[in-house]
Amino acid sequence: MTDLPAPESSPGPALRPAARREHVLRAAVQQGLLHGERAVLAGFVDFDGVAATVASLHRAFPGPPRVLHAFAAKANSLVPVLAELERLGMGCEAATAGELARAVAAGFPPERIVFDSPAKTVAELRWALAAGVAVNADSFQELTRIAALLGDGPARSPIGVRVNPQLGGGTIDAMSTATRHSKFGIPLTDPGSREKLLAAYQDHPWLTRVHTHVGSQGCPLELIARGVAQAVAFADEVNRRLGRRQVTGIDIGGGLPVDFTGDEAGPGFGDYAAALRAHAPTLFDGGYGIVTEFGRSVLAKNGFTAAYVEYTKHAGGRPVAITHAGVQVATRTVFAPDSWPLRIEAHRPDGRAKDGPPVRQDVAGPACFAGDLLARDRALPELAPGDLVVLPDTGAYYFSTPFHYNSLPEPAVHGVRTGPGGEVSFEEIRPAQSPGELPLPVG
Repeated sequence: MTDLPAPESSPGPALRPAARREHVLRAAVQQGLLHGERAVLAGFVDFDGVAATVASLHRAFPGPPRVLHAFAAKANSLVPVLAELERLGMGCEAATAGELARAVAAGFPPERIVFDSPAKTVAELRWALAAGVAVNADSFQELTRIAALLGDGPARSPIGVRVNPQLGGGTIDAMSTATRHSKFGIPLTDPGSREKLLAAYQDHPWLTRVHTHVGSQGCPLELIARGVAQAVAFADEVNRRLGRRQVTGIDIGGGLPVDFTGDEAGPGFGDYAAALRAHAPTLFDGGYGIVTEFGRSVLAKNGFTAAYVEYTKHAGGRPVAITHAGVQVATRTVFAPDSWPLRIEAHRPDGRAKDGPPVRQDVAGPACFAGDLLARDRALPELAPGDLVVLPDTGAYYFSTPFHYNSLPEPAVHGVRTGPGGEVSFEEIRPAQSPGELPLPVG
């Protein structure tokens, strides 16, 4: 634990986000978690912020009906982070067998795990169905496979079908999953598809849920809420057709977008719940249990990446700062900068925010290709060797999901808690990987 001099404004969690990042960064430098030779890159997860965000999510869906908030593990699958979310009362949504294993390792009980992979093997389905993990089937062929595994016996697991309302996409094609040709789910508007799916619910009484996920970043709340309304309407139709309340749960997915342009989170969970009430009011009438699958909106704002500047130079009259953070921890930003821009903050070697006139400069990573840039022509106080750059909003999908280009090692990740007097304590989430620990080729 490090006690820093009390900051000029309120200590601890009461600090504004930028000041809080600076406070944590200074403590990390003092403790040697960041060091110009031994620890040149690290990620940080603010557990106090995570708890506050989860609390706001629960407030937005107060119940009734009963609600399970299943964190989308792909957003940050580090087991200690998942374990923290489990302690806060969340469930876990797994999109692969690897994420399923991490959910189990983090301590989530089967009844709070949802398995959503579009490519589940027979062995994976057999395990999930035996354990009582909720399963959302993605295709008619998967339904046939589940039926064969269950035989004539009852299902221990809640089982649903992912439906695609085919409403269209948002501003990022890769994040839009309810388009006409989406690879996900069973389309509701293709000729004959809806009737075939209604017949499947009639033939399989163990089908008790409907699942949908319209998309995430780049998708407006209106589009997402309309997609959920389509899923609720389909569930209502199943129950009317069968003359019984067979469908008892709606999995509405996640997808709440995050504002990467500033410290405000963007639309809040309360805004999303209000949009749902406007478009799908019967979702909240108590007849259906609700499952959510938020990921980015829970973790993005509660994490940041810090890296040292190793060298600076000029090219074509513009400064270039070579840092230790690049494509290995900011893969989406490097390959799709227009869709995934990141803010960058300049700090001195001791962690204090750097002042000075803004200078337009490139901020580059360490990988051996020209496009490994965190920012192009970005106005910042001019960076110098030994300075630190901070990438806010990277608690989801960034340092937790490293890209091993150039055999770059995985950076350490630290959990952060701040006491009422401003004292900062760290706990190791993932140790730094040394080059000697990288897997070597066989033969």
